[in-house]
Amino acid sequence: MDSRKVILLVGALIVAAITAFMARSLIMGTSAPQASALPGAPAPVPLGPKVLVATRALPIGTILDPGSVKFQPWPAELVEGAYFQEGAQFDMRNVLGTVVRNAITAGQPITQGALVKPGDRGFLAAALGPGMRAVTVPVSTQSSVAGFVFPGDRIDLLLTQSVEGGGDGPPLRVAETILRNLRVLATDQRTSQEKDEAGNTVVHTFSTVTIEATPKIAEQIAVAQTMGTISLSLRSIADNAAELEQAIASGDVSVPDGADPKAERAMMLKLASTPQAGNPTYAVGADVSRFQRRTVPGRTQQSMMPSAPSISPAPGAYPGAPQPVVSGPVVRIARGNNVTEVPVGGKN
Repeated sequence: MDSRKVILLVGALIVAAITAFMARSLIMGTSAPQASALPGAPAPVPLGPKVLVATRALPIGTILDPGSVKFQPWPAELVEGAYFQEGAQFDMRNVLGTVVRNAITAGQPITQGALVKPGDRGFLAAALGPGMRAVTVPVSTQSSVAGFVFPGDRIDLLLTQSVEGGGDGPPLRVAETILRNLRVLATDQRTSQEKDEAGNTVVHTFSTVTIEATPKIAEQIAVAQTMGTISLSLRSIADNAAELEQAIASGDVSVPDGADPKAERAMMLKLASTPQAGNPTYAVGADVSRFQRRTVPGRTQQSMMPSAPSISPAPGAYPGAPQPVVSGPVVRIARGNNVTEVPVGGKN
């Protein structure tokens, strides 16, 4: 046999042996699949009593109303003694009308130390925002929306006055909206909405309303009270969306860069809590009746002329007076229905 063929045959046998050995090693080294148990679901956390939580973010100075809080089940191991728990001993009327002392996030339990109750020291100061002032305005039943204004509402202030002018005729009657978006802090001595046994809001008339204002607006309110009658105009919650575009166009509010939801919410919160002054709207008497003025009465030409010197009536100038004997030329001066004769020369 050729030696070359022998060498090829031996090489093929060696390769076959190596391949068989490697295949056996792979088969023997592979372990049988073992069934592993899936991790079980976490054990449910036992829930404890229902506690009072915030339904939305409550900044410092927020006056709590029924829509600000609710009861929610809370884990039993996390319930603290400072939480308000649902039960027979809890009265919601003790919470409504209180003021938030520390900022509370949405869904966070409300603690007793985070609230200031009416009558407590510093209650009104806690209700005021940074840099704000409290101003009390006297109102009547007609000018206070018949009592349907409650603490926490937003109102506009209207000033009604009569402008006399310098001429004859009736004065100019005008009403204008001088201030907008003012927050009501209290009506008379009440700082919350009173509820009856059925849970309905009790409407009371009041003679004064305390509102939140900037120092400059507080000065304007003080002056407006001496000029005419102050009336309240209750604002709608949807007004902030319409005024946002106007505030952006005027430059009062800057739009945040990008699409940051937190920055947008901060911008809306700033607009909703900022009192507004300037650019007042008004209505005059002619807008209501054609028989009223549209402008201030002007000064007539007769009223602008200097008044004539007063001349004492001479004897005989009125009926029944003794008639003097007048000799020489006289000048008759007529003032309305009175005629006065004044001698120019000669002797009486």
